[in-house]
Amino acid sequence: MLATLTDILPTARVVSIPLRQRFRGIETREALLFEGPEGWTEFSPFVEYGDVEASAWLAAALDFGWTAAPPLLRDSVRVNATLPAVGPDAVAAVLDRFPGCRTVKIKVADTGQTIDDDVARVAAARRYLGAEGRIRIDANGGWNVDEAEHAIHALAEFDLEYVEQPCASVDELWQIRQRVKYMQLPIAADESVRKAADPLAVARQEAADILVIKAQPLGGIRSALAIADQTGLPLVVSSALETSVGISMGLHLAAALPDLPYDCGLATVSLLENDVAAEPLVAVDGSIAVRRVVPDERVLVDYAASPEREAWWLARLERCYAVLAG
Repeated sequence: MLATLTDILPTARVVSIPLRQRFRGIETREALLFEGPEGWTEFSPFVEYGDVEASAWLAAALDFGWTAAPPLLRDSVRVNATLPAVGPDAVAAVLDRFPGCRTVKIKVADTGQTIDDDVARVAAARRYLGAEGRIRIDANGGWNVDEAEHAIHALAEFDLEYVEQPCASVDELWQIRQRVKYMQLPIAADESVRKAADPLAVARQEAADILVIKAQPLGGIRSALAIADQTGLPLVVSSALETSVGISMGLHLAAALPDLPYDCGLATVSLLENDVAAEPLVAVDGSIAVRRVVPDERVLVDYAASPEREAWWLARLERCYAVLAG
């Protein structure tokens, strides 16, 4: 183990930050931050994740806080804007918060919405971007194969860069990839990588053209780099809706990759009402500089989680640490 609970707990702080719009089914993002010898780090698995899955996120936090980052091959990373499942009238206001971003990832297949809602949102984003902008859509596994095929045809007129996780299973991804191959529209896998017992299965089964990797869910920068070395597929580094502390981990991962052909999904701090850093890691001219951040004490106080939620997170930390230790 890189650190003990005695090392972690003295600096541990739990924050609860509202989102500007509901995203991924949540309205508030909670995170546990603590400081190691290399700097501040973040442990923020989503609350519904079990301890075994969440323990990979703790391994990532310990790695980032207690181990020097790998050599960096770039000092900034181009990033995409992220558009939640808002109505078309709200699209411009959201995208204005991502200055200079030439690519937008648009959430589709949201619970309670229809393909007509998705078409209206994507059309509004295309009008905002103009012909030169890039649009990728993310269904978070929300369609079956037939639904995915129908939706892709309905949205193809907007010149999609790729379709991320249209279906939930690796087998379904393989099927939809075969069905739309003639369209030359790449299929990207996210949940099939970060939530899989075998994150390389999707590549071995040729079920995707692109892999989306995230530092925390994959156990840290080194673990993610090891997976990247074995895939043979183009990679996109994305966030897990973290604060700037967690985004810094993702930026260090992206900066360590030899090839980075796509804009990365690391600008999601702009979806939060506030951030823990005095100088948040947000897009400037479509890029974010690779650096570590130190939380602002005022923000840590203003956005501190309730005593009940803090106790919940500290208990979760101890359980996940026990999983790693065992």
